[in-house]
Amino acid sequence: MNLQNFTNNLVGKNIISAKQSDQLLDYEQNKPLSIHWELRTLLYFGISSLSTGLGILIYQNIDTIGHNVLIALIAIACGFCFWYAYKHRHPFTWQEVSNESKMVDFALLGACLLFLTLGGYLQFQYNIFGTRYGLAAFIPAVVFLFCAYFFDHRGVLSMGITALASWLGLNIAPLEVIGNLNLSDNRLVFTGIGLGIILVAVGWLSDWQDRKKHFSFMYYLFGGNLAFVASLSALLFYDGKIIYLLLIAGLCFLTIRHARLTKSFLLLLMGVVYGYIAITYFIFYHATGEFFIFYPFYFMATAGGVIWFFMSIKKILGITKDD
Repeated sequence: MNLQNFTNNLVGKNIISAKQSDQLLDYEQNKPLSIHWELRTLLYFGISSLSTGLGILIYQNIDTIGHNVLIALIAIACGFCFWYAYKHRHPFTWQEVSNESKMVDFALLGACLLFLTLGGYLQFQYNIFGTRYGLAAFIPAVVFLFCAYFFDHRGVLSMGITALASWLGLNIAPLEVIGNLNLSDNRLVFTGIGLGIILVAVGWLSDWQDRKKHFSFMYYLFGGNLAFVASLSALLFYDGKIIYLLLIAGLCFLTIRHARLTKSFLLLLMGVVYGYIAITYFIFYHATGEFFIFYPFYFMATAGGVIWFFMSIKKILGITKDD
């Protein structure tokens, strides 16, 4: 049924008047079409393509262009993007900034990506950091976290958190551990648990103090995933499994509780999935040979639990029709 027939039907039932029907038809025919998200997607894609293209350009034309020229061009582009973002910034506030011009966000994102390209290029060509590889991650972490708060940019905040985690990983665990993907190294695992808990605490402080409160979800997401993955690694590789199971249970309780308070589907799913993995591993690890006959029943029961979970997810989060 098209709109014309629909409004005629409403007019025939005396639900709306003929004048209201004409107004609805006029509005539908002349209302503006929003292409907001299409433009944002294209801009993000353009910035990513620009960074990728610069890398390819450097690789293919390094002999003809010259290192110093390329470094100068990247530095100029990076400086221009930072200057543009600074010139058009809003005054700093601890509350969320509503930026009408999205070009500031894209300029800042481009500046940070170019800053990474510049640092990596300088390290590769001139080895400016020497063997202090952690410094190459620490400097971007400081710059990105500062820019995230100064310009109120959640995308740059995620880059800063990632760089911070990389810096701790490079300083706590030796390079040969990371190179061999030895996730059972206790320094790397315990650092992940500690950093994850710290990030969650920072998110909680943001909520409690009402300072950049909109950043808290990023801290919960990054910190929660990091703490859960590290705790699961400890559960898999170390003795004292009951301790790590209790730690994961505590994280699941806090995550699900906060998901109910904020009505977050993602946090609720995170707490349930990680908890399910930990409990399933713990049960199967301590199961004896006779327990083999109960495996099908366990997976049937948990499959039913998954169905119930998705059917009741709104009820679990306390979401009503008015939300």
